[in-house]
Amino acid sequence: MTQKLLSKLTHLVVTTPKLEESLRCYRDVIGLEVSGEQNGSFFLRGWGEHYKYSIELKEGSVGSVETIGWRTEGQHELEMAVRRLEASGNGIGWVEPNFGRGRAYRYMDPSGHQHEVFWEIERYKATGDVAPLFPNRAQKFRPRGCAVREIDHVTMNSQDILRDIKWFQETLGHKYMEYITAPRGVVFAMTTTGERGHDMALVPELPGLKGRVNHIAFWLDQRVELHRAADVLLDEGIEIEFGPGRHGLGEQEYLYFREPSGLRIEFNAGGYRNVIPDWEPVGWTVNQGANVWYKNQAMPESMFESFPSEGELEASEDAQHHFRETTFFQ
Repeated sequence: MTQKLLSKLTHLVVTTPKLEESLRCYRDVIGLEVSGEQNGSFFLRGWGEHYKYSIELKEGSVGSVETIGWRTEGQHELEMAVRRLEASGNGIGWVEPNFGRGRAYRYMDPSGHQHEVFWEIERYKATGDVAPLFPNRAQKFRPRGCAVREIDHVTMNSQDILRDIKWFQETLGHKYMEYITAPRGVVFAMTTTGERGHDMALVPELPGLKGRVNHIAFWLDQRVELHRAADVLLDEGIEIEFGPGRHGLGEQEYLYFREPSGLRIEFNAGGYRNVIPDWEPVGWTVNQGANVWYKNQAMPESMFESFPSEGELEASEDAQHHFRETTFFQ
């Protein structure tokens, strides 16, 4: 059993070469609220989120996730996390406060993704006509577009899934939840820092590549909302890449599509909560319905693509062979 240091996934820094188009998608289609703008970045949050932002959207040459942000359980846990990160050799250093969050410590995980961990944060305070009747809500529910409630998880690419899972467990206290095995070994794994089924997942990476993500995900409360979101996407002319369906892992309903930069977005609904401190990871095989519980469709090969995209490399015969050897897409 590991010591819990992190409280939740709080934010992602997303880059896009089509800033205005991506902003419209996150705001008007996905349904996030714009909390502010600073130094060329737009800060957005779901209607149910108590912090000022969960997405920092900024211009970049490609669609990607630049930084992954986590809040600790407290100041003591932040100090402990920093000591462990420095001891691991993966620490980068402190960065100054940003919009809505205090000083943060940056680090690089073993597969090259940049993260930051912090404690001090500003809460969003709704006023005027968006002040909620529910005193425990961040704001009034005024659905726009798909009206996602909050950020859910990030799925990253890994050169060595078991190595990375062990690092996240031992260094930062992630709880290892579930995994998929195929003939070559573990091909998918997920962890959580709270009680949800997962807020981070790992999928295989192509040899030689580092720091990429497969998708980011947002939460909808109910299955019917996810199906309504599918209608909203189609009305907006946005192609649904995969789903709606149900994952066996986590027992979540899913739906995947692309935002204008090409970055893949998942919507999740349902699932289970887990408060067992000495939880043992649950293993699945590919043919149990781990990915497609109803076993009525195969995941399209377009889902192999991760970001920043390496289009020609990912489409090569060697890459496709690698993906099929490591796939949980059945």
